[in-house]
Amino acid sequence: MDLDAFRLALDSWLDEHAGELAPAHVGLGTLDDQMVQLSKVKRMTYDAGWMRYGWPERVGGLGGSPLLRGYLGEALTARDLVEPGIYSMTEVLAPTLIDFASPELSAVMVPRLLSGQETWCQGFSEPGTGSNLASLTCRAERFDDRWHVSGQKVWTSLAQYAQRCVLLTRTGTPESAHRGITALFVDMASPGITVRPIETMHGAPEFCEVFFDDVVVPVDRMLGGEGQGWSVAMDLLPYERSTSLWHRGAYLHRRFQMLLDAAPDGALEDGAVGEMAQLLFALRARSRATQYRLAESGRLGPETSIDKVLLATAEQGIFDLVAEGLPGEVRMGDDEASTRWRAEFLYSRAATIYGGSAEIQRNIIARRLLELGDDR
Repeated sequence: MDLDAFRLALDSWLDEHAGELAPAHVGLGTLDDQMVQLSKVKRMTYDAGWMRYGWPERVGGLGGSPLLRGYLGEALTARDLVEPGIYSMTEVLAPTLIDFASPELSAVMVPRLLSGQETWCQGFSEPGTGSNLASLTCRAERFDDRWHVSGQKVWTSLAQYAQRCVLLTRTGTPESAHRGITALFVDMASPGITVRPIETMHGAPEFCEVFFDDVVVPVDRMLGGEGQGWSVAMDLLPYERSTSLWHRGAYLHRRFQMLLDAAPDGALEDGAVGEMAQLLFALRARSRATQYRLAESGRLGPETSIDKVLLATAEQGIFDLVAEGLPGEVRMGDDEASTRWRAEFLYSRAATIYGGSAEIQRNIIARRLLELGDDR
């Protein structure tokens, strides 16, 4: 199915099933509400076939261009049927499992994620490592046909809901840096795993600390070969900055229009509104080009750091405008709409941190794209 036909057919189906797909709660609700809603929407779209388009047939997909699943996420986000951050985890983790897991494992696991049966999380960040992923210390030691994992991860999104974790571990010496990292696909129900949610200032426990105390992981759950974890990470991160950013861009467009509709006359300066519209257009144009590169070659690289910088700038800029145009709602409002505006404003402060800080993204752009300095 080509993109135009897919768009028309999907929009018609979403209109027809709007009542069934709508959240059972008011607005986005709590994080628990959002997770229940996400599972419902994924199950319905999977059963109807929409969620399967754009994914390989060997993992239960229906084939076709990745542009199809890009539009699905855009449509669901623009209609406020799913929260874009938690929806995007599928786009971040499923491609990496397809690329690096055994065909047998990915054929079993990916349909569970696409259909909403499971949630997965990403165990990368650690206390004290900052943006230097190569300095991670969560260790895995191999004994015959199993790994034993001990250590800690932090800022692990949705770990309290997750059945599986794509986990980076240290299997070489600390001096080996990125050459001594191995990626594992870990069952979160394994003995020895403790999850502690962290409530952030926007009021949701989206992130978690995760502790691993001699957790046993079968060797056949290794992603790629031993010591190839850095390649897994470098494969995953561009996905985090491609289709998922396209979805978040659709969400930002919607919220920008809602701000323009809600703000009193004169509350927003025309120049600031025009500048934000221009920035959103630039983000959409850049992100669209990334979607087409992904569809044509199946591979992305450091150029996605540009998308991430644009996204972070747009997200913070929009919610800065919200604070100007709707100051009472952001600061003191207690109705559902005000609570949401305030939570989104607070969450936007993290836009220059999550998925790779703005400083690191600019370093990547300078060194790897513009060749300014030593790329090490």
